[in-house]
Amino acid sequence: METKKNYTSAFIIITILFFLWGFITVLVDSLVPRLREVFELSYGMIAFLQSAFFVAYFVFSIPAGVIISKVGYQRGVVIGLITMSVGCLLFYPASEFRLFGVFLLAFFTLAGGITILQVAANPYVAVLGPEEKASSRLNLSQAFNSFGATIAPMVGAAYLLSDKILTSDEIKSLSVAEKDAYYIQEASAVQSPFLLFSFIIFLLGITFLFIKLPKILEGENTGTYKKALGKKSVWLGILGIFFYVGAEVTIGTAAVTYFMEMNLDSIIKETPVLKNLSFSIIEIFGGTTTNIDGKGIVGAFLTFYWLGAMIGRFIGSYLTKIFKPTIILSVFGLTAVSLILMSVSTTGLVSMWSLLAVGLFNSIMFPTIFTITLEGQGDLKPKISGLLCMAIVGGGVILPIFGFIVDHSGFKVALTVLTLCYGYIAYFAYRNYSKA
Repeated sequence: METKKNYTSAFIIITILFFLWGFITVLVDSLVPRLREVFELSYGMIAFLQSAFFVAYFVFSIPAGVIISKVGYQRGVVIGLITMSVGCLLFYPASEFRLFGVFLLAFFTLAGGITILQVAANPYVAVLGPEEKASSRLNLSQAFNSFGATIAPMVGAAYLLSDKILTSDEIKSLSVAEKDAYYIQEASAVQSPFLLFSFIIFLLGITFLFIKLPKILEGENTGTYKKALGKKSVWLGILGIFFYVGAEVTIGTAAVTYFMEMNLDSIIKETPVLKNLSFSIIEIFGGTTTNIDGKGIVGAFLTFYWLGAMIGRFIGSYLTKIFKPTIILSVFGLTAVSLILMSVSTTGLVSMWSLLAVGLFNSIMFPTIFTITLEGQGDLKPKISGLLCMAIVGGGVILPIFGFIVDHSGFKVALTVLTLCYGYIAYFAYRNYSKA
């Protein structure tokens, strides 16, 4: 009974961790449009800010594995949480003094902590209970990760995008007292939520330190990275994760600005049903709609992008029991390509909803690519898992490329190029289906 109780407590805490890193990763996306206006950055430059978050996956993945092998998975989780807490705390001086370099450091540190959690938490979920139910537990934890990603845009719209950012010329026209008041208001909008996150995550770290957990993965680290990298199938899987994360993050980050460029905020304001829906989403989390600007109104609809990913995960879980996962992955990849092409060839609400619908078909891509790549790899699985985790850096590579194309050719061209990412995923699925 005591062991069962310990397993239940540990599973609840770990599931909270899945929720947290899904929530915070997407909340960072909500911060991007605000920072672009605060620092008056180009699309290319703001993309590099987001890149700091995902480059950390590349930098920290293998070191995280080394750390965990020395201190154990439980302490590794604690280290990840404390690192996340420090990253959230760094948003305070970054916003207080409006220092872009400190924002970069905060993003990088936060992502480093999340990377350590990625490496440590998944094995825990697999062993916290009967082996035959391991898949069910992991799906449940990942569903809460999607749930965190779903509600993050609501919080972002309510607290990070809910007021107007002044241009440098407008700031110069303010009196000294008005300028000081404006800076305090701007800093507070970022500081309050991230200070709260820092405190909560720190408490979770302390709590996790005292939870009794089973020993896991003993004697499993027998493969080598060199051997893993010698397999073509591993490289194909790495590219699959790289392109998937890059495409998903890019759409999630750029969607609000893309919609604003099409003046969708005006269309939504003139459509009572959509306006009320946007305001309802914002007010659910205590945000005010009194002086909300266009970004906040449009930003609320980004919720449907991540909600689609959560719903699609449950639907995809059922479909992959009936059909081969490679078939579902191929169909989802080709559908994502079609939806993006529909978005760039239309305008207004059709363009918006077709792009948001891509989230529904993103859902199964990461776990399916991951599982297909690991299939039949034996003792190389732990090393391959680490390499696949490093491929999350795609979010930090594809996004700047996308931003560069937007700056020089516009959103329509950039989104069209993005179809190559989903096209590769469909190819990856087809190639593995033909081998089966």
